[in-house]
Amino acid sequence: MKLVVLLLLNLLLILVYPHISQAAEIADRFTVYPNWNSKPNISQPDRDLFYPKWMEGTWTVTSILREQKAPLAPEIVTPGFEKNKKYLNQPFTFKVRFKPQNLSNPSILSLSSLSSQKNLIVADRPFNGENIAKAYLGEKQVLSVKVTPDNPNRQITFLADNNQLIATVTGRGQEKPNPQEFLTTEITQQLFQRPSSIYLNEVETTTDYQFINPKKVKAKQVTAIYLSPEDPDYFKAINRPVALYEYELILEK
Repeated sequence: MKLVVLLLLNLLLILVYPHISQAAEIADRFTVYPNWNSKPNISQPDRDLFYPKWMEGTWTVTSILREQKAPLAPEIVTPGFEKNKKYLNQPFTFKVRFKPQNLSNPSILSLSSLSSQKNLIVADRPFNGENIAKAYLGEKQVLSVKVTPDNPNRQITFLADNNQLIATVTGRGQEKPNPQEFLTTEITQQLFQRPSSIYLNEVETTTDYQFINPKKVKAKQVTAIYLSPEDPDYFKAINRPVALYEYELILEK
């Protein structure tokens, strides 16, 4: 179950949780994909992600894994990579919601005027996180999803059998090259904790959202898995991804 949990988290975070990145950093990343030889050049998170107005509302998402690659194979292949092939071209559906932010929590804000932000759109993180987790793992496996009150960049998914998935966003960026396109990227430290063991890695999730019409948005999303410094193969990979997963997302009202 571990690898399925880690894969679902990649999607969960980008629909749940970047700081403005350097110009065209994210767009360039898509241009050179899958030749990623380093992590994106992004800043530490200092506020929540503000989505375009056209993302507001409740959506039904269809997520489809279209392609997966192991760039450093056969020398380095992540556990479960072959098993994950069974998810290729298999649709998963779930609800997500985006709404005007709650100004009662100013700790996530970096702009000086709260009044100027009252209409900015953010993700309903607990709602989205729980729906995504249940879609991938099943209703009985997911107990709850919590965002740490004093740190909106930290999210905990409580699972059956005393398992926990703890995710902390350490870097994020966003770009809006035109009114109909919105790009995001973020780096997340993931800790899958079981009563008898833990598994740690780092994940990049980079997404290109395309506005189709008021009731439809499409997106291309790439998830890159990086080894943690604790992994024995870390110095073989350094900052190169050891696994790449490309998703097609369709959001409909």
